[in-house]
Amino acid sequence: MKITKLLVANRGEIAIRVMRSAREMGIKTVAVYSEADRNARHTQFADEAYLIGPPPSNQSYLLMDKIIEVAKACGADAIHPGYGFLSENAVFAQKVEANGIIFIGPTPESIDMMGDKLSAKQAAKKFNIPMVPGTDHAIVDVAEAKSVAAKAGYPILIKASAGGGGKGMRVVNNDEELEEQMHRAMSEALSAFGSDAVFIEKFVSSPRHIEIQVLADTQGNVVYLFERECSIQRRHQKLVEEAPSSVVSPEMRKAMGESAVNAAKACNYRGAGTVEFLVDADLNYYFLEMNTRLQVEHPVTEFITGLDLVREQILIAEGKPLSFTQEELKIHGHAIELRVTAEDPTNNFLPDIGKLITYRRPQGHGIRVDDGYEEGMDIPIYYDPLLSKLIVHAATRELACKKMIRAIDDYKISGVATTLPFGKYVMQHHAFLSGQFDTKFIETYFTPDQLKSENVEEEKIAALMAIKVLEENGTATIATHAVNEERSKWKINRL
Repeated sequence: MKITKLLVANRGEIAIRVMRSAREMGIKTVAVYSEADRNARHTQFADEAYLIGPPPSNQSYLLMDKIIEVAKACGADAIHPGYGFLSENAVFAQKVEANGIIFIGPTPESIDMMGDKLSAKQAAKKFNIPMVPGTDHAIVDVAEAKSVAAKAGYPILIKASAGGGGKGMRVVNNDEELEEQMHRAMSEALSAFGSDAVFIEKFVSSPRHIEIQVLADTQGNVVYLFERECSIQRRHQKLVEEAPSSVVSPEMRKAMGESAVNAAKACNYRGAGTVEFLVDADLNYYFLEMNTRLQVEHPVTEFITGLDLVREQILIAEGKPLSFTQEELKIHGHAIELRVTAEDPTNNFLPDIGKLITYRRPQGHGIRVDDGYEEGMDIPIYYDPLLSKLIVHAATRELACKKMIRAIDDYKISGVATTLPFGKYVMQHHAFLSGQFDTKFIETYFTPDQLKSENVEEEKIAALMAIKVLEENGTATIATHAVNEERSKWKINRL
């Protein structure tokens, strides 16, 4: 079936990203928005836009029936959920299809199976995909937990079956901690996800987070689009992603890719999905989970493959077969993405709100900015603090790092704190440049004082440059005392 009108059940940069591909395919687009997003860019970009409720997401972007009602009223024949919100909600996918609307994503059954980490592990286990030692079933008995821990060996990780993002997750180092940490994990899991089911895994020390992008059509064809390195994280949330990984060999890439394809086959997958793996210090990989949606970091895969993943999603939803085979896919160059969030890296990445007083995007060959904001807009407090995704592409990893530094320097944002300075710090750090890093990069190497000292130095240099300009223009006398004082301080600090 040919899709003619597409409703995007999301907001911000991902809504615009989806609409761009749809527009190139000649598909009309429909935006939905909350009262907080009345003047948002995605509402202006779409062909049609409809208000669905107050600012809180549970009164707007999470209202399944309201979104479906809008889709039916405006004649949309498909809904794209983006990521976040309802993108991995099996009930929403089922409701969309029950109303005769195409859901651009996997089947409700696939979402349900892979949305629960335990059922996902059980499905993947049938294809002999490597697993972290631990349980593949929910566990509530402390005695059983101690028995599993003894076999796996401490430290262990207690994880919520139904969730992610670090919620309902506890590291346990010995028997004495186990009971208390288990109850805490179960309580947090119940609060966050509505289920207190938890399971146990061996805690992999110094892990890397490497994921494989897959595409599957409705004719049974499944391919992997290589890997993404996602180990630079804070609070289990990714900040820097790149493709390909600096540590994955062609042989390892093929093995991981085939494991990812098997995971997709295990749940009869369709569309774009991502299979996530933990990789230990010896480069052994273990199945972690499958994300049944488009990932935030999908642009790096698009850069190295030349594919438009949203376009592929739409074509698959229309019932078309993949137009390429695994053998035809090649890696072209290197891509890096920085999530530019309204967070203060000098204050434990605390979210920031305010108005974008200055907002000027970097430009140039191999630079892409996916965003949903313009200069003068306010950052709402109700949603994820992601402002944009800054993505660069170059022939080599070294050139990509240099291009990212230049792009960060050219990206002018004021009014809110952002992760731009942190991104530059990462691009210049020896551990990242050498490829010898893991998910504890921030914990091991980063301290806020490092950015603060850099900011002070930059302010001093800027002040001295302003002084020089004033002197050359013959107007420095208006601030002679301040100039001499600043010079004196700067000289003392440089000694």
